[in-house]
Amino acid sequence: MRAVRQDVLGGPEVLKLVEVERPEPGPTEVLVRVRAAGVNPTDWKHRAMKIFLPDPPFTLGWDVSGVVEEVGFGVTIHKPGDEVFGMLRYPGGVGSHAEYVVAPSRTFVRKPEAIDHVQAGALPLAALTAWQALVDTADVREGQRVLVHAAAGGVGHLAVQIAKARGAYVLGTASEPKHAFLREIGVDEPIDYRSVDFAEAAEDVDVVLDTIGGDYAPRSLRTMRRGGTLVTIVGRGQSGDVAAQAAERGVRFEGLLVEPDFHAMARIAELAASGRLRAEIDTVLPLEDAAKAHERGETGRVSGKIVLTV
Repeated sequence: MRAVRQDVLGGPEVLKLVEVERPEPGPTEVLVRVRAAGVNPTDWKHRAMKIFLPDPPFTLGWDVSGVVEEVGFGVTIHKPGDEVFGMLRYPGGVGSHAEYVVAPSRTFVRKPEAIDHVQAGALPLAALTAWQALVDTADVREGQRVLVHAAAGGVGHLAVQIAKARGAYVLGTASEPKHAFLREIGVDEPIDYRSVDFAEAAEDVDVVLDTIGGDYAPRSLRTMRRGGTLVTIVGRGQSGDVAAQAAERGVRFEGLLVEPDFHAMARIAELAASGRLRAEIDTVLPLEDAAKAHERGETGRVSGKIVLTV
């Protein structure tokens, strides 16, 4: 099969389309023929530096939408020919930027007929991250005020839609040119972080989702009510300083790393099927143009998701 591999860490030029052996499903696993696979910031970060993965060679990619080709012994929930989507185990289950991928059967749920493979391939990692932050961790409820940073980004714009589906009032940071898009997806109060200090513009916030890092977590504490929850999905968010500041303000502080979740994926599929959750597609490229996808992602000007088609 064809796969995008890299033998060394480095820039987008290290990504090469090569022929490798097709994997075979073991017990409780399925072999999926990949039709589309999202590209996320974690992909270009792992391409360039050693984070969670062992040394190369490896194939990147965690998002998958495709068709079940074979099932291993013991699999009952999927059959060959089923259209499915899901996220490979993060970080070690990497490898969806290829023609085929093997994973445990409960990695995947049925792709709704209402969405195509490009849309389904864009959703899993970012939507699961948003769901696990806002629903599983923060338990966002109707009427709460939720602040989403980088609300036009891959995780951010899906988090906005999930929060709205839960009945929340949503504030979102983004540059002013993206505010029309934010309003389209449900943001009640866009904040231009370039012209104002979001920590002064936002107040009485119950839940914050930090997708940026740096000083965003400690600054976000200034916007929050006592009893609120601040969730960061960025590297060093579990620093003692931020945790101590949060505790002083009576705020719960959590750092999240996304996990595969069959039941959450089923809920995401329901939202997608109903039209309440939709990925904004920034760029679609064929598998052989994976390097161009990484170059596009690293510009920092992406709204929504980049997807590779196979």
